[in-house]
Amino acid sequence: MRPPPDGRGSQGGTAAVEFALVLPLVLMVALALVQTGLLVRDRLLVEAATRAGARAAAVQDDPSAIRTAALAAAPSLEDGSVEVEVARAGLRGEPVTVSLRYAAPVRVPFVEWLFGGPVGMNASTTARQEFG
Repeated sequence: MRPPPDGRGSQGGTAAVEFALVLPLVLMVALALVQTGLLVRDRLLVEAATRAGARAAAVQDDPSAIRTAALAAAPSLEDGSVEVEVARAGLRGEPVTVSLRYAAPVRVPFVEWLFGGPVGMNASTTARQEFG
């Protein structure tokens, strides 16, 4: 096939090569954005879990019930990666603090190397004790 008389050749092959070179980079960026969105969701769930745990700790003293309340507020967190701690200061009217640590896994394939393994998240909430 001859090139057109004005000297311009076909650009179809060049565009395909450029697309093939750029596509992996675009896919990596898209996957990294999806993983970042999942981590933001996990962070919001960790904060909601500490608030629920603090509410439960304000009305009861049972550590397993406090942990259950915190995990019920964030059901998509992996139970084995959650650590809940309760710190009390005195009795009725005094503060109780619930702290939660979570190791959020990297769920999206091909981007593990960007995040370097599980991402640690910490949150704590303080409430006033209503019993005692």
